[in-house]
Amino acid sequence: MRVAEHIDIGAPCETVWAVIADPARYLEFMSGVTRWEVVSDAPNGLGARYRMLLLVGAAEIGGLIEVVEWSEPGDMAWTSVTGVDQRGRWRLRARPDGRTRVELRLAYGVAGSGLFGWIAEHIAARPVSDHLRRSLRQLKRLVEHEQLRAQAAARRETRAA
Repeated sequence: MRVAEHIDIGAPCETVWAVIADPARYLEFMSGVTRWEVVSDAPNGLGARYRMLLLVGAAEIGGLIEVVEWSEPGDMAWTSVTGVDQRGRWRLRARPDGRTRVELRLAYGVAGSGLFGWIAEHIAARPVSDHLRRSLRQLKRLVEHEQLRAQAAARRETRAA
């Protein structure tokens, strides 16, 4: 099953990337994520590994994921090493008005074959899509708020000088 959501954020790609590239911040904005733990020597970049769990209904699903693509400040992709079979991608693209289009994609497969696997994937699609949508809204709120605070601090410094 594949799900994808996108949003425009009022900040440049580099500002959004700084949040997405920092694994210590994921629990601040990722909806439904109950565990996000760095399990590699490097906290981010190509080859970084994370143990993650996502609440879907009453079940926590996930496992160990590894970053398999890292292209600053626009693309990050991961794939599962253990646990639920999944592939995901962050995609950031600059907009002409100084904003950033952020897309979050997730493809996953449920263990088992045939009709029951298909049913389980389709039942999970709605809550997973809802988590992606909420995560993007929370990321937007976080990035735009931090940007406003930085601008206000710069204005205060200018006035004080």
